[in-house]
Formats: sequence, C-alpha cells, structure tokens
Amino acid sequence: MHRPVQRVGRAPRLTRILVSAAAIPVALVAAGCSSDSGSTDDAAKSAGATPDAKKSASPTAEAVQPAAYGTLPQPCSVLSKKTLGELVPKAGKSGKKGASDDAAQRGNCNWSSLDNNGVKGSQFRWLNVALLRFDSDARGAGDEQAHAYFEKQVTAAQAVEGAKGAKAAPVAGTGDEATAVHYDLKKKEGAFKQQTIVARVENVVVTIDYNGAGLAGEKTPDSGDLLKAAEKAAKEAVTAVSAANKDGGSTGSSPSKGSSSKPSSGATSASPSKSADKSDSKDDSKGDAKAGSGSDSASPSKSASKAAAAKS
Repeated sequence: MHRPVQRVGRAPRLTRILVSAAAIPVALVAAGCSSDSGSTDDAAKSAGATPDAKKSASPTAEAVQPAAYGTLPQPCSVLSKKTLGELVPKAGKSGKKGASDDAAQRGNCNWSSLDNNGVKGSQFRWLNVALLRFDSDARGAGDEQAHAYFEKQVTAAQAVEGAKGAKAAPVAGTGDEATAVHYDLKKKEGAFKQQTIVARVENVVVTIDYNGAGLAGEKTPDSGDLLKAAEKAAKEAVTAVSAANKDGGSTGSSPSKGSSSKPSSGATSASPSKSADKSDSKDDSKGDAKAGSGSDSASPSKSASKAAAAKS
C-alpha cells in the first residue's frame, strides 16, 4: 500500500525505533572471581589441608592453553568495498567506528543507507560489525570463553522483544562455528527484516547485525536476500580476523592492560568480560553493537535523518 509523500520525512523516527528494537547488542556476563593468599590459606586450614596442598589442587592459568589470536583488525576495514556497496549502497565512504578502550580486545563499526525514491518510498539498510576477543586466563582458555559467549549471543538474539518468527540455523564455512538468526519486526511505519550472524573463530566472536525495510510504501526487502548478504559479510569479517593474526597476533599485538604474553592467575584484566560488560550495557541503551562504547555515532538515526533531509 502506498503512503503519502510526507511519510518519507518520518524515516529518522522510524530508524530510531528500529535501532532500539531490531539491532541486537547483547550484554553478557563472563564473570570471574579471585581470592588473595590469605583467604586461600584460611580455607585450606578449615578443610584440614595445608595451604600448599590447597593451591596445588587448584587449576592455574599457566596450565591453560594460550589464546590463538592476540589482536583484532580494524572493524571498519573488515569488509570489502564491493560487499559494502551491495549491503549499504547509500552509506558514506567509511563506516562509523565505535569508541573502544582496547582496540586489540573489542571494536565495532556501522553503516546506514537510505535510498530515497521520493513518492515511491525509500529503502533503508543498517549494518553493524562487532568484534570481541577473549584471552586465556584463570577462567579458562580463550576459545572456551568465546564459545560460551557465542552460545549466549545466539540465545539472546532469538529473544528480542517484539520479534516475530525468530529462527536460528547454522552457517557453514564461517569460522569454527556460526549461527544465523532472523526475524520480522512490524511497526506502523513498515515491516523490518533483521538478520544476525554470530560466528566464532578461535577466541574471537564476530557479530553481524543487518536489517532492512521499505519505507513510505516501498517494497519490503526479501529476508532471504538480506540473510545471504549478512552471511557474506560474516565470512569476510572472520577471514579478516584470521588474516590479522596470521603472523602470530598474540606476540605481535598489544593485549589489554594488565596482561602479558604468558597468562597468569591474576591476569583477569586480560579478559574482556568486565570492560565488555560496561560497553555492552551502554550499547543496549542505544541499540548499538556490543563491542562499541554506546556512542550516538553508532546509531543509524542521525545519518538516516541527514539523508532523508537532503533528498526530501
């Protein structure tokens, strides 16, 4: 059904609704705990064992396999110009990079595209790439922590409020494991199609969020086409992560503060869990990707507003 021309000018409001409900940043807790030597000795005494015996019975980070990947590529550079041209044809020359306190640990970049066809309506697309790396530490191997985070991401992606017909399916040939989640989100302004690809390669989790909508009477995009495009982006992003570590990223990169080339039981700061939780919670409030800082620049609403104003 065709809508009045003035509806095109409402695209900014529409995109704000979409971002808050359809982009799927998920704040997941990878909790860790540690105790000082005094508490360990007291516990050992109460159990009738010597402190040394108690310590030797506890696993140490030194026994954990070091993480395979020690760095991340620049999130705005993981996709080719060709792929970006296919997914977000009206986006700017470069994506909007989210702030990160440690680029070797986490990062995100997003692009928004509004193809305004006047009285015929508009096609809107939004793409976000998020990267999150886990180091091996007292909580376990980096790839195991990444796997746990991967599973929680997939589960959370299927539980978005307002999502209709959410379905998940494995994606072949993308890292060590990958799952696609897609659903519909209906609003009075139009019908939106959300695609989320969560992939893990070694100790890094890659999340691709891609959504599209036909505005002001334009045809709703095909979910299958959007899914294929999102899967292509996920494969490229995973390849970029591996390429960034091909020469041994763990020795040539700068891990997060407090970490070293050799994991230790006290190197909990080498894990992204705490700082990732903070950035994720901010992202949830704005609808941004989990690896970002929650800044307004990660939201498509502003760029969509400019595009609509320029073409209306």
